[in-house]
Amino acid sequence: MRILGISAFYHDSAACLIEDGRIVAAAQEERFTRTKHDHRFPARAVAYCLAEGGVPGAGLDAVAFYDKPITKFHRILETYLGVAPAGLRSFLRAIPLWVRRKLWIPVEIERALRTLGVPMPEAVYFPEHHESHAASAFYPSPFEEAAILTVDGVGEWATSTLGVGEGNRVRLIRELHFPHSLGLLYSAFTYFTGFKVNSGEYKLMGLAPYGEPAYVDRILGELLDLRADGSFRMNLAYFGYLDGFTMTNERFARLFGGPPRRPEAPITRREMDLARSIQEVTEEIVLRMARHARALTGKKDLCLAGGVALNCVANGKLLRAGVFERLWIQPAAGDAGGALGAALAVWHNALGRPRALPADGRDAMQGACLGPAFCDEEIGAFLAARGYPARRLVPAEWAPTVARLIAEGKVIGLFQGRMEFGPRALGNRSILGDARSPRMQSIMNRKIKYRESFRPFAPACLRERVAEYFELNADSPYMLLVAPVRADRRVAPRGDERDLELTAWVNRPRSDVPAITHVDGSARIQTVDAETHPRCHALLAAFAEATGCGLVINTSFNVRGEPIVCTPEDAYRCFRRTEMDCLVLGSFLLDRAEQPPWHETKDWREEFALD
Repeated sequence: MRILGISAFYHDSAACLIEDGRIVAAAQEERFTRTKHDHRFPARAVAYCLAEGGVPGAGLDAVAFYDKPITKFHRILETYLGVAPAGLRSFLRAIPLWVRRKLWIPVEIERALRTLGVPMPEAVYFPEHHESHAASAFYPSPFEEAAILTVDGVGEWATSTLGVGEGNRVRLIRELHFPHSLGLLYSAFTYFTGFKVNSGEYKLMGLAPYGEPAYVDRILGELLDLRADGSFRMNLAYFGYLDGFTMTNERFARLFGGPPRRPEAPITRREMDLARSIQEVTEEIVLRMARHARALTGKKDLCLAGGVALNCVANGKLLRAGVFERLWIQPAAGDAGGALGAALAVWHNALGRPRALPADGRDAMQGACLGPAFCDEEIGAFLAARGYPARRLVPAEWAPTVARLIAEGKVIGLFQGRMEFGPRALGNRSILGDARSPRMQSIMNRKIKYRESFRPFAPACLRERVAEYFELNADSPYMLLVAPVRADRRVAPRGDERDLELTAWVNRPRSDVPAITHVDGSARIQTVDAETHPRCHALLAAFAEATGCGLVINTSFNVRGEPIVCTPEDAYRCFRRTEMDCLVLGSFLLDRAEQPPWHETKDWREEFALD
């Protein structure tokens, strides 16, 4: 039985196909349209998933949409009525969109399928938003039973849920309702510190270690009534998202010493301290929710999804707190993963089909490598057609050659295998560099990613050597856990760091792998094992053999504001627009110095909206 899962119309639209409970394909629409966080109906992602599963010839049995549009529309109407006459402009802008498109989801789906030559199935399901999140968290996990936490901005009414997964069933047993939302609270600070909502939250998390928790008491005293079980009520007098176009209002600005930072303006001590403060409050709320989940369910393992589950600093703190024995976090934890969860919720919860755990104890996400792949024949044909010089590496020389280039200080664009599902590149659509270099963080931020200097890079580390570098006693295959770098590898701070300019602080080495060590001595870790990522593991092993170092920098293959690359053409274009030294497309190695001149008719930076 084939079920198509869809998420759309808010941000990070995506599609997923499952067949008899097995994930066949999943991808975000942004990767095909090249519009970051694309919210439109995922027509291209649907087309890819159906083609990957051979559906045009075999047919489709059911479609699952990741929330209930009618219920969400009712919440929006009730919210506007509750704040009227305030919010009229927002109301007049939102309602026509709902009337034109968002209330007609089955029609949109049927139109897209008809274009692809696929009949619309009779069975169309609409799981609740947080049921989709919970299903995405539990069903692909390696656990027979577990507690489940889903935390995001808002679904229909729920903003956080506590549930339990047992066998093939997911039950939600507690909910926190809109407008009281940890996701919206964090996004309010994202907006106020000058970053883009639903995009820049990870920047706020990365900025936090530069600050002090100077505003924690103010947040807990003025903005929140926080309870022991992690539930809370927000003082809505400080926020603008109910009746306006901004997340915060003038009263919020007065509380925190002035207006919001303008996007791209210099980052001041206030923004650093605000980031640290809301991060610590978020961690405390997540910990309280988790303790309540453990007490209420009695389960020893926990599954997480929803946008807040992408806060890998909070995840690491939760793991170290020992509230649960094991954590499993959906790698596409945000709305994109709702497409997967909706399909799985139908297969297991609605249809009652059994769930088979992988015999090897792994999860069912296949390393999140669920997107398009391009074979060497396709890549070779692309290179030949464009006249791009390349050398084809035989299998035995591929890993040693790429490892040697990284060891020489080269920055490598790596394109191989199936594209990753979710916001993290895990070795198939990645940019790699030498973590031992004290200059590499600056080089990659300024000359490759074209992004803010304070942002850290993550390490991809051999799973069998992770304990040599980090205080982490768990797998982190999806780069969703932050842990301290081992104390014996860290460089003691000099004590004057907070008096430095941000760029000077960033460029001061903090360990013997300085390019992946954040200013607080931590790192966002990806553990790489030979079974799930054999080629990436072989590359890391070759690098370790050549240098003694078992990890490299791994960042996503894109520039600021651009979605992660999907095709060989996307990869080559990004390669030439940046100062990457080499590009690896499957088995082909391209040297920047050997490529023909690169010309574009307009400045490519105008193509992408800054995130």
